[in-house]
Amino acid sequence: MNTQLERKMSWVYLINLIFYIIPLFTVSFAPWQYLSMLTALLLFLGCYFWAYRCNRHTMHWPIAGIVLVAALITPVNPGSVSMFAYAGFFIGFAYSLRRYLLLMALLTGLMVLLEITLTIHWNLFLVMGIPIVLAVSFLGRAEQTKQRHYLAEQQSEDEIKQLAAMVERERIGRDLHDILGHTLSSVILKADLATKLLAHQQTEPAQQQLAELSQIARDALSQVRQSVSGYKHQGLTAEVAKLLGRLRDAGFQAALKGEIPVLSNRRETAVILALTELVTNVMRHSKGDSCQLQFLQQDNNLHICLSDNGPATAINEGNGITGLRERLAAIGATLALQQHHGVTATIQLPLQEQTL
Repeated sequence: MNTQLERKMSWVYLINLIFYIIPLFTVSFAPWQYLSMLTALLLFLGCYFWAYRCNRHTMHWPIAGIVLVAALITPVNPGSVSMFAYAGFFIGFAYSLRRYLLLMALLTGLMVLLEITLTIHWNLFLVMGIPIVLAVSFLGRAEQTKQRHYLAEQQSEDEIKQLAAMVERERIGRDLHDILGHTLSSVILKADLATKLLAHQQTEPAQQQLAELSQIARDALSQVRQSVSGYKHQGLTAEVAKLLGRLRDAGFQAALKGEIPVLSNRRETAVILALTELVTNVMRHSKGDSCQLQFLQQDNNLHICLSDNGPATAINEGNGITGLRERLAAIGATLALQQHHGVTATIQLPLQEQTL
């Protein structure tokens, strides 16, 4: 699940550094102070853009960096409240309500401690600083809520499409059963009757039966075409829905991205077995709480990615993964396992089926 901030507006939001920049033009500083403020600003920008590249589960490092830089530069430039405010925003975005309240209490406590223990040349450091930090942190909470709502809508839309395809597939199955059941019974009856008539040299009645048989077949073909018109087959839909349900039952936030493709029965079976094995491994070994299954068609290949957000641990490939690689190799597919904020298993399958 994507839990990163939108980066396109990150430069614009830096306008809030105004409190840090104004003293540079209104107060006279020593050369070493200008140098230290420039260094602090560069370190802050590094942590700031680092935070935008992180997801919520790894944002603690750049947040800690911002707080450290702000605390160290406060005795020189109390406009560091701007930096504390950015830290508050990222805390609001990254954490659950309980951790948010705890960390914001610690952050405001740190600001109070700096006011008490250091000589800060701005008597409004706490009076203005704490309300600003708290207000900006609320914006972070609002951004987290907005993103959760967007992801929930996106997940819902993808799953509704897949479930709609399942319903349509079942409808067509019922229609075909009704159409072909009646039609094939009539075909058999007409064919048997024509055979008997021909056996008795009754050519004209036999031709009549064959003509009726041909018309029945044409009518059936037309009905079948009407039944399946506009239907896009989603072969993996049912099993994918089941696997996502299993993940949710196990306590994961499971998301589906992309469109499930059409595969031949042989490749479909192999992929279903592979995904079942991978999902089972996630439920057994992952210490995370969210999982995403993505289907992506790129460069004449189908990429099927199953990723979780569990803490990175060494990957031990046992007999299950070995057998999985062999099963995928039989259909020309490969499996890659990567560790980055969790484990990502990627199945790469050529869109063009190989003929042996």
